[in-house]
Amino acid sequence: MTNFNLDAFVADLESLRSEVEQTLSKVSDVESLETARVAFLGAKNGRLKAIQKGLSKLGREDKPAGGKQFNAIKKTVESLFSQTSVRMESPSKGAKAIEQIDVTLPGSSIRFGSVHPITQTIRRVSSIMSNLGFEVVDGPEVEDQWHNFEALAIPDEHPARDPLDNFYINVANFDRPVLLRSQTSTVQIRVMEHRKPPLRIVSLGRVYRPDTADATHYPMFHQVEGLLIEPGTTMAHLKSVLRSFASSFLGGDVRVRFRPSFFPFTEPSVEVDMEWNGRWIEMGGAGMVDPAVLASVGYDPNEVCGFAFGLGVERIAARRFGVADIRDFYRNDIRFLEQFHDRGQA
Repeated sequence: MTNFNLDAFVADLESLRSEVEQTLSKVSDVESLETARVAFLGAKNGRLKAIQKGLSKLGREDKPAGGKQFNAIKKTVESLFSQTSVRMESPSKGAKAIEQIDVTLPGSSIRFGSVHPITQTIRRVSSIMSNLGFEVVDGPEVEDQWHNFEALAIPDEHPARDPLDNFYINVANFDRPVLLRSQTSTVQIRVMEHRKPPLRIVSLGRVYRPDTADATHYPMFHQVEGLLIEPGTTMAHLKSVLRSFASSFLGGDVRVRFRPSFFPFTEPSVEVDMEWNGRWIEMGGAGMVDPAVLASVGYDPNEVCGFAFGLGVERIAARRFGVADIRDFYRNDIRFLEQFHDRGQA
């Protein structure tokens, strides 16, 4: 640069920009790019630094315009180097991405939840009992002692009312403690209090007893209880309903047998066993509704009678799914629960 007027200064800047463009168009690797950067933008001996020194030789009136032109060309040159750097890095990144993604492979499947086997069982039982003409009903899990004991002919001195066998709760403004229901028979009492016979209902839900957890017991479990109140009802009707239910639920021909037993709210009372795949299993209790229970809800025992039965949902679910320990239903082990996701709910 021999002349230091403004036009010559601007011409040198434009010449430098053009030379940078030509040089960068021929750059093929990172090393050559760095060599060009030092040559044009080096802090000590770079070409742009040399042109900048010419600013001091411009006249006072030309320096503002010269400085503006210099800054514009400097930004342009730096931008050209930046774009070239990105262009050189992009092919390798793109190649890497192509190596990692194979569009011919199937996509990742979405993991869906499934219905818990106990819920599947409850829905299945509800469906079967509905087909047999029973209405599915529900009630509160926190009960008073009238519905849980007294209306079911369970007197104060009965061991079933012992605090060690129930979860009692002290509630303000109640003269006696309430409790977590120990049976779903409480729902039957509530329905009979407000409805007249004939009745065909089935109640399903959680019940609570302070049992030690083992393969066949749990402090919280589910019960299904059926109640039929109609004139002329007999034990034969009870056995027929239970056999139809068992055959529908377990599949195939299921035999049902009664063993004499005792429950305060039924008379006579029986234990219900079911034979399935060559093995007898105790499934629950049943019997004819005690006349005292009918009288407690305002029914005339001389005019109506009926039967009731109760089965443990966990027990029939374990029998249906081949589970040896009912505690497995509540361990929240995904490996266990995933075995039942395709069993259906019907």
